Amino acid sequence: MKRIIFLLSLAAVVLFFSCDQGIDSIKEVAPGHDMAPPVVAIDYPAAGLEIQVKEDVVPITIKFEVEDDIELNAVVVSMDGSVIGNYSDFKDYRKFAVDDLVYPNLENGDHSLSVSATDIEGKETTQTISFVKKEAYKPRYDGEIFYMPFNGDFAELVSVTSGTAVGSIGFAGESVLGPNALAGAVDSYVSFPTEGILFEEISATFWYKLNAIPDRAGILVIGPQDTENPDAQNNRTSGFRFFREGASGNQRFKLNVGNGTADSWVDGGAAADLAPGTDWVQMAFTISGNAAKVYIDGTLVAEAAITGVDWTGCDLLSIGSGAPRFTGWGHLSDLSFIDELRIYNKALTIEEILEIQNADLQ
Repeated sequence: MKRIIFLLSLAAVVLFFSCDQGIDSIKEVAPGHDMAPPVVAIDYPAAGLEIQVKEDVVPITIKFEVEDDIELNAVVVSMDGSVIGNYSDFKDYRKFAVDDLVYPNLENGDHSLSVSATDIEGKETTQTISFVKKEAYKPRYDGEIFYMPFNGDFAELVSVTSGTAVGSIGFAGESVLGPNALAGAVDSYVSFPTEGILFEEISATFWYKLNAIPDRAGILVIGPQDTENPDAQNNRTSGFRFFREGASGNQRFKLNVGNGTADSWVDGGAAADLAPGTDWVQMAFTISGNAAKVYIDGTLVAEAAITGVDWTGCDLLSIGSGAPRFTGWGHLSDLSFIDELRIYNKALTIEEILEIQNADLQ
């Protein structure tokens, strides 16, 4: 018993001298001089964003981040000149982030969002962005059933639903029409359910700026699952596959169509080639009961006789990649830019394709 008491006493002495000598003690560090004003970043909405939904009045969730080198004093959020958020209590005095500030009644028209931050010495930074809530989209062309402008989001404006971004696909920072376009990325694409867009005839138009690396890629694919080859899918008996692959230093664009039991190739050879570095061009293809055609900038570059298209098992549209339904030959993600994607429930004529092309360029 005495031995145990002695050991405890010795431990207490060691602990006392350790504390008394300042071992591992916490020292106050002066914060230093406040040299810089706060830094403000508005994450959503993005500058130039165009919001287009069925409703004339909708809520919008605002997201932003603020940082200061020493200490924040106040953050004020304003929509169209009216204060909608005011913050002065910060758990972390140097960093503050909000991802749930809801503005409940966003109406059609132009809008301005401002976030102002002030530090303890009165230095202030204001970040302001402009965006638009547009009226509900009305199809512009006969047979138009699907429209994705890629203006900072993946919204499809006819059904007013959103595609699903897979991987790190994003936006180009340039476009043919509107503030932005889709920019492909490795192992990435946009997927969309096909309900409401599958008909006996179908066409697609879109603008395309080629990135020839990698040397082959899927662009638009509606196809069935390949249960026999789940890791390298290549079931071509239904749906379609629009893709590109290398051809003597160029990229050749091809269409494959499944009729339910077999598939047909629409390959125009060198006429359907683009050279690396080619600027924006309009791509179009049409599928009817007896023919499939591919156009580049309003010129017919490939056609083939077919016996129609079958949609068995075709529940998914992939944009910007052959994945997940057309990967067996390496037609994966396309790093090119895509803009103004439209799908139609008819086989467009050349006159209609040129009309759409010219309207986009006006």
